[in-house]
Amino acid sequence: MYFRRMADPVGPWTKDPILANFRFTNAYRASDRVSQYLIREIQYHPDRSSRPSEVFFRTILFKLFNRIDTWEELERCLGPLVWDRLDLNVVAKTLNRMMDRGTKLYSAAYIMPSPPLGHKRKHANHLALLARMMEDRLPDRICQAPTLQDIYELLLSYPGIGPFLAFQYAIDLNYAAFLTHAESDFVVAGPGAADGIAKCFTNTGGRRAEDVIHWVCDRQEEAFRSAGIKFQDLFGRRLQPIDCQNLFCEISKYARVAHPEIRGVTGRTRIKQLYRQAAEPPQTPVFPPRWGLRVPNERVPISTTKERIELFA
Repeated sequence: MYFRRMADPVGPWTKDPILANFRFTNAYRASDRVSQYLIREIQYHPDRSSRPSEVFFRTILFKLFNRIDTWEELERCLGPLVWDRLDLNVVAKTLNRMMDRGTKLYSAAYIMPSPPLGHKRKHANHLALLARMMEDRLPDRICQAPTLQDIYELLLSYPGIGPFLAFQYAIDLNYAAFLTHAESDFVVAGPGAADGIAKCFTNTGGRRAEDVIHWVCDRQEEAFRSAGIKFQDLFGRRLQPIDCQNLFCEISKYARVAHPEIRGVTGRTRIKQLYRQAAEPPQTPVFPPRWGLRVPNERVPISTTKERIELFA
């Protein structure tokens, strides 16, 4: 569906009513709309500082809210968001005014707990958390961290950041040019992935969810061949553990509607977010240059064999 949309922004891209009517992430996390905005506009934009401390600051400030509209409204009101020049109290007041107008600040993609840092409003506590990270010279410590897991553990040490968020932030930071860790090295399963795994396997032999994710990721080509699936990878990049983690989450969601009799481990029974087609067609995707992906500048072609079309019908 991702490649169909890149080739034809109008659609339709599937005959499956569940996929057509509800919101799902792409098979590859980095190709999702918010991840693409992060990479293109925040981490690799030519007019923004490439200093690790500034890239870290912009990345975490954006991801705390995980909402493009919030970032763009802050920049409209305050200009470029630069740590060396920005007063976070002014940012908090700007967000207060946005809330008072009824503007939504946070994305519904993640549950964002408020760190207990003494402020009445959630966003003020999150700004205080970001200030603490910068004062602790966390960007420098992350640059020196030898593995993706070490970055995860640094992030996990801060209040209000649990295992799932710490892993997501580690992946987001690792898109930036100042980090070069392989995504294949480390994964943390969120509650949705654990639920999806429970819906896929009757018995995992007591293995951790992370071990199942790595097992599936390692065997993806073999599984596609055995199922007769001609899987179109991401311009030469195979699925990574973070992508498989997300895919188990999406299986969990899909099964709530398609197979409601399969309860899983969370007990969720519906998909909350409906799909709404964006007004603008998708831009040519941008990925971390070190991945070396062969992304064409024109509309992305898709496989059009009868077998492939029928597979997703």
